[in-house]
Amino acid sequence: MTHSDTAGNEPEPERQPERDREMLSLVTARVRDAQLRKPFYVDGHTDLVRLCRELSERGLTQALVRDEQDGVSRLGIFTTTDLRDALLHPLPPHQLAVREVARFELVSVDADADLFEALWLMVRHRLHRLVVRDGSAADAPVIGVLGQLDLVSVVARHSHIAALQIGDAATLPDLRAAALHIDEMVAMLHGSGIHMPRIARMVSELNARLFARLWALLAPPEVVANTCLLVMGSEGRGEQILKTDQDNALLLRDGFSHPGLEALAADFISALVTLGYPRCPGNIMLSNPLWRQPISAFRQTLRGWVYGSADDGPMHLAIFFDAACVAGDADLLQQARAYLGQILVEQDTYLARFAAAADQFQEPGNWFTRLASLVPHHRDEPPLDLKKLGIFPIVHGVRAMALQHGVHEPGTAARLLQLAALHKLDDTLARDLVDALHLLMSVRLTHQLRQRAQGLPASNLVLPSALSTLERESLDDALAIVKRFRVLLRLQFNLDNL
Repeated sequence: MTHSDTAGNEPEPERQPERDREMLSLVTARVRDAQLRKPFYVDGHTDLVRLCRELSERGLTQALVRDEQDGVSRLGIFTTTDLRDALLHPLPPHQLAVREVARFELVSVDADADLFEALWLMVRHRLHRLVVRDGSAADAPVIGVLGQLDLVSVVARHSHIAALQIGDAATLPDLRAAALHIDEMVAMLHGSGIHMPRIARMVSELNARLFARLWALLAPPEVVANTCLLVMGSEGRGEQILKTDQDNALLLRDGFSHPGLEALAADFISALVTLGYPRCPGNIMLSNPLWRQPISAFRQTLRGWVYGSADDGPMHLAIFFDAACVAGDADLLQQARAYLGQILVEQDTYLARFAAAADQFQEPGNWFTRLASLVPHHRDEPPLDLKKLGIFPIVHGVRAMALQHGVHEPGTAARLLQLAALHKLDDTLARDLVDALHLLMSVRLTHQLRQRAQGLPASNLVLPSALSTLERESLDDALAIVKRFRVLLRLQFNLDNL
């Protein structure tokens, strides 16, 4: 389902009550709303063989351990994961009391706490389970155990808490609160190991709703009805996680005009800046008349990008190709895309020129050697640009192939799978490129979140010495896949003869 199918449209009347109930349950979600495991207690002197037998009979993976030390009662936890260390103990399991291997430094959470507080505690303390108490006091009764997988499942279902905030927003400060909520969710979900595609999908949907709500707050209904608000670039592909820069546009129905449209466009861009979306350095925003045109005029602009000789034509076309409608009349976007498909027929030379951008950034000569080395690097080492070295060649190369073969899927991964289904790309290479893209996006996000935590702007630059051993090895594999893809692009588009 695309943004144009959902964003900016009212739910069907017959489904509205159902969605209202769903939203109400989401916004009131607390720890006690999650799937809590009922507490199962054992005495601290219980031996491990007996304990494991009882866990097996009950289908459990953990037990709370009641024990007494120096006359003071204490509560601990034993999980099947602890068996690893228990087996290394000098005493055999049938003689080893669970108190000897249980962990008594429990981290608890109030059952009425927000779900995201629980997730934050897990991330902060690197835990997979929390003890849930009926109150905030240290001796409050235990009502259950919350596992990380259970919490992640609930958080995934409750990502629409931010969506409800957006839908209810009546002012710019209300929307800003929702935008901050999105950022917090990204950090916590990524820190909990949620796969990049799921995070990107959630952020893309929430951002689309936020843009649509802002547009509805600022634009009169007749403007919304007679225009198509677009997000483009990584936002349009559903691959922008953190707020970097804006790429947006506005298509107008032919014959429609509004005297305050220029001021409205400027207000929209300024409001997005307030919400944390920086201005586009290249001025690719609807405040720029180039990106705010009636559909007939925009068709001529597309024609100029394809048939003209301007250096920025292919770049502008690439940005537009990733457009998604977030509010207004999505048919205007479809009209522009249909016209683009017509004028690209038998334009092999242009497509080769277009695809060449994917091969413009070269790895440093010693990139793979430096990446594979575990020796610390010099402080003056040049940073590595993850976008130029890996993400952009994949994204733009796939975009060029999608243009060539009439694939209109909105995201890079979906385009790759469609190209493979059409037998335009080897299945194995398509899957490898999807994995490589998600790996590169994940490593970039990790370092961008670290940069923000240090008060620095998020960027694509990473020092090799800041990469962990696992990141170096994974990036080595990903960049090898990118290199294979670039070779394919040079052959397919005959780039060596440009």
